[in-house]
Amino acid sequence: MIYAPLNYQKLNFLDNTYFPNTLKVRNNLTFGYWERSLFQRACSTLEFELPEQWSGAVKDFFYYCLFRFGFVCVFYDVKYGLTFQPCHLKGYDIYYQPTDCIISNPAMSVKDNMKKYVIGSNCELIKLTPDYLGIWDIIDYYAGKLAVLDGAIDLSLVNNKFGFFIGAKTKAAAEAIKKMLDKVNRGEPAVVFDSKLIGDDPLTKESPFQVWDRKLKENYITTDQLNDFQTILNNFDAEVGIPTIPYQKKERLVKSEAESRTIDSTSRSVIWFDTLTTSIEKVNAMFDSNISVSLRYEDTFSDNDYSNDGVVE
Repeated sequence: MIYAPLNYQKLNFLDNTYFPNTLKVRNNLTFGYWERSLFQRACSTLEFELPEQWSGAVKDFFYYCLFRFGFVCVFYDVKYGLTFQPCHLKGYDIYYQPTDCIISNPAMSVKDNMKKYVIGSNCELIKLTPDYLGIWDIIDYYAGKLAVLDGAIDLSLVNNKFGFFIGAKTKAAAEAIKKMLDKVNRGEPAVVFDSKLIGDDPLTKESPFQVWDRKLKENYITTDQLNDFQTILNNFDAEVGIPTIPYQKKERLVKSEAESRTIDSTSRSVIWFDTLTTSIEKVNAMFDSNISVSLRYEDTFSDNDYSNDGVVE
């Protein structure tokens, strides 16, 4: 989430122009947690070999720019050497591809700040996707769903705490119930009470106790919610290139099912890999560098995963 302090007027305007204004899917810490978590899961799918000066925190910034913005501009600077920066694209050629990069960084000199570089002449792009977009839409989409379901699971866990709803007709009966529950919660194996307390009321002939049976087992939905939670997480993994096995398959997967799921989970990451490889080749050719990229989970499934009867163990 991007932190931006807002005054009362702006908050009031935003709150009253969003419908339903009671649903806060994204402006909360849970969404921020999942946004950060899914971003790091997505980063795990690609391994880069970068120049030594791009290691450590610089490499972290490289990952963030690629996945957040979709591309970085690589150029040579007298002060910083071979470097990269997020940039704004400008112009277009006959194929409607951008021709220029505008670099704006306050740490650069006044002369170089807001400097225009020409793609293919004194800079090249390393881009993640063919359409010059990052994957934050994927992260935002699934983070929103996980944040909503996360809140539902929390509520379900609270509501499913096993408790007793007991009504007492007299003060004596109420105090006796409290005392007995205190002894039970304290761990005493047996509680002795006066049997007259559970006798019928002499006036109404009714029991002094009324107990509401919640039938907790029949209304327990947390298991289903956790399964749905895992399904959403598996779907995200399949989007970004992390091989998954559906939790519904309790035993063995048929070979064709495993292969289909593998293809599904790597389809987008293969496109990203091809796009990155093509753009990195141009960078290496221009600056004589040795940047490379590989898919971390490319060999997750091999022929050894399948047995002779055509199922995955």
